[in-house]
Amino acid sequence: MKIRILGASGGIGAQARTTSILVDHDILIDAGTGVGDLTLEEMRAIDHVFLTHSHLDHVTMLPFMLDTVGADRREPVRIYAQEATLTTLRTHLFNGELWPDFSRIPTPEAPFMTYHVLPAGREMTLNQRRVRSIPVTHVVPAAGYLLSSARGSLAFSGDTTTTEEFWKVLNATRDLRHVIVETSFLDADEKLSRISKHLCPSLLAGELKKLNPGPQVHITHLMPGSEDDIMREIARHIPNNTPHRLERGQVFEI
Repeated sequence: MKIRILGASGGIGAQARTTSILVDHDILIDAGTGVGDLTLEEMRAIDHVFLTHSHLDHVTMLPFMLDTVGADRREPVRIYAQEATLTTLRTHLFNGELWPDFSRIPTPEAPFMTYHVLPAGREMTLNQRRVRSIPVTHVVPAAGYLLSSARGSLAFSGDTTTTEEFWKVLNATRDLRHVIVETSFLDADEKLSRISKHLCPSLLAGELKKLNPGPQVHITHLMPGSEDDIMREIARHIPNNTPHRLERGQVFEI
């Protein structure tokens, strides 16, 4: 399984792309601005989109992708998420006012996309690749994902603050090779981190104490302009086995 990082930033700017991960050629985890760097052929090949939650930086390119390549596909793109996330998409995004309702266009019988509920804690298999949804703690219902193949597993937290189930699932995963976890703010902004239910370096350090040793840890969702400072603070909190910054274009093979 090839996992390619399309976007790993907490915001936009030169070379900054918001969260999106391409798995092989046909699975997308979140649909942030990184999707816009794909070719038309690459976008046409995406059959499955798994969303961590409903926030705009994680879904913003989904409407554009469907509008761009929906008519060129033989089958609808399948959108997977918790019910609350899908409800937000139906009500506030694909509602015929902000954007066309592609779950009914061009016809209800043959739409550009279909919605599929994947409750937190459930797992599905796509061509021998397993995708497990894990509940995390954010200001809206949110999930992380555990991606597994015959060669190993990679976990992605999505947006979260201090949480429990995510780490329990990871510690029970014997072939876990990589963990991607967010850290959005500096320690000076810990109050904002707690209000917005994100992590800062001190909170991250506490969370990683819950993780059994072994997998490599990679940091995502750093706020533009603060990336280097956040990573320096993380290194001060975690001087041994310091996590790495996740980079746009990075590829994992598992």
